Amino acid sequence: MPAKYHIHVHPAPPRIRPVGKLGIVDWKEDCSGCHNCVKRACIYGFFRDEADTLRGAAAGRSQYNVELADTGADMSGRQASAPVHRAEIGFLDYIYQCKGCLSCIQDCTKNILTRVVNPEYARLGDGYFTRGLVLSTWYQAETGHIPVSGAGYGGFFSGSGFDSMWTDMSEIVRPTRDGIHGREYINTSVDLGRKQKHLVFEVGEPNLNSFPLVEIPFPVIFEVIPEPWHVGPAVAAAGEAAARLGLLAVMRSDRIPAGLSVEQENIVPYLETPGAAGRSGFEAAAMVIVPDGPDVAAVQAGCKQSNADQVVAIRVTASPDAASRVVELTAQGAEAIHLVFDRHGRELGPSRPRHARDVLREVHTALVKDGSRDQVTLIASGGIGLAEHVAKAIICGADLVAVDIPLVLALECRLCGECGRGGVCPIALSAVDPEFATQRIVNLMGAWHLQLVEMLGAMGIREVRRLRGETGRCMFFEDLERETFGQLFGTRREDVRIS
Repeated sequence: MPAKYHIHVHPAPPRIRPVGKLGIVDWKEDCSGCHNCVKRACIYGFFRDEADTLRGAAAGRSQYNVELADTGADMSGRQASAPVHRAEIGFLDYIYQCKGCLSCIQDCTKNILTRVVNPEYARLGDGYFTRGLVLSTWYQAETGHIPVSGAGYGGFFSGSGFDSMWTDMSEIVRPTRDGIHGREYINTSVDLGRKQKHLVFEVGEPNLNSFPLVEIPFPVIFEVIPEPWHVGPAVAAAGEAAARLGLLAVMRSDRIPAGLSVEQENIVPYLETPGAAGRSGFEAAAMVIVPDGPDVAAVQAGCKQSNADQVVAIRVTASPDAASRVVELTAQGAEAIHLVFDRHGRELGPSRPRHARDVLREVHTALVKDGSRDQVTLIASGGIGLAEHVAKAIICGADLVAVDIPLVLALECRLCGECGRGGVCPIALSAVDPEFATQRIVNLMGAWHLQLVEMLGAMGIREVRRLRGETGRCMFFEDLERETFGQLFGTRREDVRIS
C-alpha cells in the first residue's frame, strides 16, 4: 500500500490586521471590578491572552509608528505603497478573533459587554465569494486547519449553484469505521489524459500505456491567476506551491515568471496566443492547454510531434452547446477537456446562464450516453471557492477542478476591486514575501485536502475517482422540492425571490 498523501502545513500569520465579522464592545467605566471576570472563562481563550498581548503593545506601537513614518502613511492604515506591518498584530484584536459564542456577554454580571458587527466586514467579497467565504479562506491559509465557528450556522439551508446540493454522509454513523486518521486509506489521486476504451494485448500481455497519463495526488490544479492579480510574487508563488504539493499550475505561455521551469515547478503552459504551440521550450511540460477552435485537432497533433508523452488539454468555454462540443472533441481524440466557467461558476453567453452544477451534469450524461466518458478527463474551473465545491463538482461529473480566486484570497486579498479600478491595493499584494505567499497557498490546500478526505470517509468512499458522477451520493434541492411541496403548491416561479 502506498504511503498516505499528506500536506505539511505551517502557521502563516497575516501580514496585516484582518477584517473579522464580530467584535465585543466593553464599557469599562461601568465595570464593577469583580475578581471572577467572565473574560477569563472565554472558551476560546482570547481574553486570557489580553495581559500578555497588551504588555508589548507600547513597543509594538512605537515600532509601527516608525514604519508608517518611513512609508508616509497615517494611522488609519491608508498607506501609499506598503502594508501594515507585523508590529500592529501585537494588539489583541477581538474584531478578528471573536467567534461569537456569547459566553462573556451572557455571564457578565453588569451586562456591559455587547457583540457588534464590524462595519469593514460589509465591504468584503462579492455576491458569490461571500464575506464568510473570504474569512474562511483566510483562516485556512493561515493555519491549514478546517475552520470552525462557535456561532453556528445562521443562514439559509439552500441557495443557488452548489449551495442547493447536500452530500450524503450516512456512513459516518458506522461505529466500526476507524476513521481517516486510523488504518483506513483514502486515495485522493486522479489521472489526467485519455484512457483506453478497451484492453489491448501484445504477445499475450495487456498494453496499459497506449496513452500518456499524468497523475496528481489531489483533484485540484491551479488555474491561470486573473490579470488584476498579476503583480508581485502571486503567480510565482502558485507555481512553487504546485511543485511542493505535487500538483499543476496553469500559466499563460507568455507570462511565465523568469526563473521558473515548466518541468520542475509543474507548470502547465496555456498556449493561448497564435503560434505559441509551435514555440520551443514547452516540450518538457507534462501537460499543455490549447484553446478550442476549428483546427484544434491539428494543434494537438503538432504538440504531440514535439513530445508524444505530453498530455494536451483543450480549453472549452462553457456554453449551452458545451455538451455536444465535448462529445465531438472526445470522438476526435481529445485527451483532456478544460471546461471554463466565469468567476461565479456560470456559463457564458445566454441571458440566463446556468451554473456549473447543471452544465457539468449535462456534459457528463452526454459522455455516458455516447459511451466515451471513461476515455476523456474533464476539468472544471470557475466558481470553485470552497473545499465542498471540489467534491460537488466531481459529483456532478468533473474529474478534477482548477481554482484561481481562492489562491489570491489566501494572500489576504479582500476582493475590494481597487486593483481593477487602478486604485491602491489595501494589502499591497506586490510587496508580499514569496515564501509567505507560497506557504499560505500550501496551507489552504492542506485544509481542503483534509475536508475532502473527511467527506469521502463519511460517505464510505475510499477512492475519489469513484465519486465522479455519483449523484446518488447527493440530494438536490429542486428534486426534493418537486417531490414534496411541488405536489401541493405546483412549480416554483423562477422570478419570485425571497428578500
